[in-house]
Amino acid sequence: MWFSTKTMPSYEAILSATASLTASVILLRTIANDFIPESIKDRLFLHLHKISSSLSSQLTVVIEESDGLTVNQVFHAANVYLGEKLSSSTPRIKVKKPEKEKGLQVTTDKNQEMVDVFKGMKLKWVLLSTSRNHVLKKNNKNGVLKEEIRYFELSFHKKNREMVLGSYLPYLLQKAKEIKEKNKTLKLHTVDYNGTDYWGSINLDHPASFDTMAMDPAVKTALIEDLDRFSRRREFYRRVGKAWKRGYLLYGQPGTGKSSLVAAMANYLKFDVYDLDLKEIQCNSDLRRLLIGTGNGSIIVTLSGLLNFIDGLWSSCGDERIIVFTTNHKDRLDPVLLRPGRMDMHLHMSYCTFSGFKTLASNYLRIQDHQLFDEIKGWLDKVQATPAAVAGELMKCEDPDVALRGLIKWFHNRANTEMQDGSLNIK
Repeated sequence: MWFSTKTMPSYEAILSATASLTASVILLRTIANDFIPESIKDRLFLHLHKISSSLSSQLTVVIEESDGLTVNQVFHAANVYLGEKLSSSTPRIKVKKPEKEKGLQVTTDKNQEMVDVFKGMKLKWVLLSTSRNHVLKKNNKNGVLKEEIRYFELSFHKKNREMVLGSYLPYLLQKAKEIKEKNKTLKLHTVDYNGTDYWGSINLDHPASFDTMAMDPAVKTALIEDLDRFSRRREFYRRVGKAWKRGYLLYGQPGTGKSSLVAAMANYLKFDVYDLDLKEIQCNSDLRRLLIGTGNGSIIVTLSGLLNFIDGLWSSCGDERIIVFTTNHKDRLDPVLLRPGRMDMHLHMSYCTFSGFKTLASNYLRIQDHQLFDEIKGWLDKVQATPAAVAGELMKCEDPDVALRGLIKWFHNRANTEMQDGSLNIK
């Protein structure tokens, strides 16, 4: 289109029109941000996004956060991967740092488009969400829970479909795994029975390790070797047709270190811990839902039960799980649980032995030998004392002489007290 010198707009008119248009856009954006509810904005963005997608040569892949009861690993991998790829030009990001995490966690916010390039191929990501209501029935009362459903849309040219599915997404999964391993902070997961009835988590910041465990050296060595063998045998379990899981029964008196051993196992394997209280579970479907919600590379801890899960079809849901039963009294367990094949290893957490005491003395007093060790060994051969009780005495003083003499006095008083009330247990 040509303008004559008479009809062509002046520079001032063009500048004025541009300024007016810019002001209008800013005004509309301000009105939208201030007066339109977030849910309506999300819906408008979603419809506009669908319209633009339908008119292009682009193919869009929808990656939902979950598939029924199963967590979608691709969604969570994308969230991790894109958090590392965010550029300085991204207008909105989400940042958080839970207590004791190694660093900031950066992820993309809703409705923000991101562009990634893979082998010369351009890919566009956007995080979207919708919501739906669930009717909850608990304790004969009805309630409504509003659930947010998040999903990614990945758009690219249709000709690149095979490359995206065959190369790009596997690459994304691997990169996300590497990022998570680098930044991983172990978690302790428990169920919020008064709220969502689902897993919530806090950081598992427990210092226990196999080096600090005051337990029988032979039992410790056997357990470490079994864990190492389990970790490297994924293909073996698949070849023989068994779920990649391992079960351990920890039994012994309170204070013998069962909980600390679970923490030591988690720190050794870099596994999260899921603490499952079966007394709060009302039906098998709730149990299955919670078990399926546990992540790969995890330890599930419970006091009793889970036989249906171990033997049934649900045992094939998920991989790389360790199931730990803890009990103070093995003789009170259902005999069915103790049959061969139910638990892979039975680990007796004994009273403090002399080797266990030497571990505690090394940890608490930084000594490997002392002239009082022989006398303490004699007491340990006569009196049953838990590692927790011995450690409690050693913590009372930093001076080795004072601490060890205090421990001997404690043994003497304990023996006298138990002899008087007839409860003395001589080994």
